[in-house]
Amino acid sequence: MTRVLIAGLGNMGLSHALAHHHHRDSTIVGLVNRSGKVDHPDLAQYPAFSDFHSALADTKPDLVVVATYSDSHATYAIAAMDAGAHVFVEKPLATTVADAQAVVDKAVETNRKLVVGYILRHHPSWMRLIEEARGLGGPYVFRLNLNQQSSGAEWETHKALMQTTSPIVDCGVHYVDVMCQITDALPVRVNGMGLRLSDEIAPDMYNYGQFQVTFDDGSVGWYEAGWGPMMSETAFFVKDIVSPNGSVSIKDTEKGASADVDGHTRVGGILVHRPEGDTLIDMAGEPGHQELCDVEQAFVLRAIAEDTDLTRHNQDAVQSLAICLAADESIRTGQSVTLKEARQ
Repeated sequence: MTRVLIAGLGNMGLSHALAHHHHRDSTIVGLVNRSGKVDHPDLAQYPAFSDFHSALADTKPDLVVVATYSDSHATYAIAAMDAGAHVFVEKPLATTVADAQAVVDKAVETNRKLVVGYILRHHPSWMRLIEEARGLGGPYVFRLNLNQQSSGAEWETHKALMQTTSPIVDCGVHYVDVMCQITDALPVRVNGMGLRLSDEIAPDMYNYGQFQVTFDDGSVGWYEAGWGPMMSETAFFVKDIVSPNGSVSIKDTEKGASADVDGHTRVGGILVHRPEGDTLIDMAGEPGHQELCDVEQAFVLRAIAEDTDLTRHNQDAVQSLAICLAADESIRTGQSVTLKEARQ
């Protein structure tokens, strides 16, 4: 039985906690949030803490799930591994490339498993999308975005996230990871631009951004993300991959509102276009958000039990973060950013 400590009980942390609550090979030994209180009826039975380091010392977990705000990810992950625990950490892995690499290095040093929360890697429809795109062959054009028209509690959450992380980093790492899985090439150069569209966020933060990345196989990618009540619901979810031999696109006309979390992962159908004709692949029966978190945490437990080699997984996590942080740097400086190789 794996003893699990969960830090952070927001949208993702709560879902991860419920995944372990229902998993036969897990037992939750502690939950950490700022209040030190847990109101969810399924989780109220577990010890609650307001301080992560105290919880880590008191509970001595085998696995720590880090689902706090981004600026604590690296610190908590390293502390957990130093205490002997394996780690699942929500994306982004850290807020700097150096901190992300330090977490990966700590996993190697301590021989602990480190899994980063790239939930799309566990979604059967996105796995099929990547497979179909790779089948076309490159070089590729990636056209991806995720804009969210948020208001009320959703806008409050986004404003809280933007205290440490911009939308193109927080959301972008998911979709840049998809680009990298398809092309297998190394990023060469990133150009970004963005704009602060609200007085409700810090003067040095922007809630809309987009960037272009060039890979060393000639592939080029575009990603766009925006949060806030001013964002348009039109074309908020674009997922196209184009190659000399055709294209692969997510074809779902029933996305619902842009702030719908389940809609962010749902594919519905995959349209594969080749010059000789189109094929629509129906992806019926897709998992919802909680089901995906269940699968993701089951993967973590298997990785620990089966001693899965996660070297490439962790290298990819650093690389996707490096691209998004380069885009953030480009937006802030107005200059193109040349990237060093993230994978040797």
